[in-house]
Amino acid sequence: MIQNLSKSLLSCGIVVSLIISVNLTIAHHSATPFYDADKPVEIFGVVTKFVFRNPHAALFVLVEDENGQSIEWQVEMAAPVSLKRLGWTPDILTVGTEIRVSGPSSRAEGSHGVLGRRLTRADGSPVLQGGRSADPTPVR
Repeated sequence: MIQNLSKSLLSCGIVVSLIISVNLTIAHHSATPFYDADKPVEIFGVVTKFVFRNPHAALFVLVEDENGQSIEWQVEMAAPVSLKRLGWTPDILTVGTEIRVSGPSSRAEGSHGVLGRRLTRADGSPVLQGGRSADPTPVR
């Protein structure tokens, strides 16, 4: 009887551990389902808004397309806590700042989104001094 109870408790413990592990894995997702590394884009435009809040910071950039039309692109960035550790603040990118962004494009059909992997000012300098200006995306 005690042996059966021990086996039941052990089985329950394993099941609960697996459920918790799966939930933690799902909680923080990969960017791969949302952005296509095989279709990188580079945009140049003017910052219209910088949203510095969880779960990810977002940058909105007004970009002129090849037909002269203005299109607002959304740039997904890291979590604010991660950005703060690197020296970013909510006012580092003000409205009207010219910026160049490159990274994987959004997989959502018809959208104008990019995962911000490389951000530089109009003169090519990094947004944050000491920050990375080279694209960390591996070349495939």
